Amino acid sequence: MMSTTGQCDHARPESRPSAWLNATLRLAKNRTYFLIAAAALLGQGGCGYSLAGRGSFLPAYIHRIGIPQFTNQTAVFDVERRVTERVRSEFIGRGKYTIETEATGVDAVLTGAISSITIAPAAFNEQQQATRYVLTLTAAVEFKDLKTNKVLWANPGMQYREEFDVSSGAGTLDPTAFFGQDVNALDRMASEFARAVVSAILEAF
Repeated sequence: MMSTTGQCDHARPESRPSAWLNATLRLAKNRTYFLIAAAALLGQGGCGYSLAGRGSFLPAYIHRIGIPQFTNQTAVFDVERRVTERVRSEFIGRGKYTIETEATGVDAVLTGAISSITIAPAAFNEQQQATRYVLTLTAAVEFKDLKTNKVLWANPGMQYREEFDVSSGAGTLDPTAFFGQDVNALDRMASEFARAVVSAILEAF
């Protein structure tokens, strides 16, 4: 039956549904705050190991991973050793796998080839001198299950970019010379690249 206002007579008592809806929204809002807070706490690890122990898509029988030294197709000295060591350390930090330096006697193997390291100016001062450079490391990386002889993950052109500030007059477009001027830059780049590789393999799925 319709009232003179054009609304159903029984539609007036909406207080109970509204109260229930408001309570539901409050619960959803509180749950959202909780999830945001939990995510923030997880993100405070800072060392790259805060996600250790979480699930991965790797088969359960993979326990031993071989990571032989990456190959180096660039002119940057010792980059392959530094990157390989950081990748091994990153896997060890996840706490779930035994890491070997050879590709034999293991369940899976991770191989990599560093194809290029480039440097380009990213910022300039008033004298048009470069004050910040962006370094780009490119590598082909493959993770293979040796029991099934199948490639579980691969990226033939994985890149990692990082920007570095330089002092006036210290700029160069030669990566070898740049790393010679900043001995810590190569270690920082190797560490971040390793973290990106391991995260891509273990947490992408």
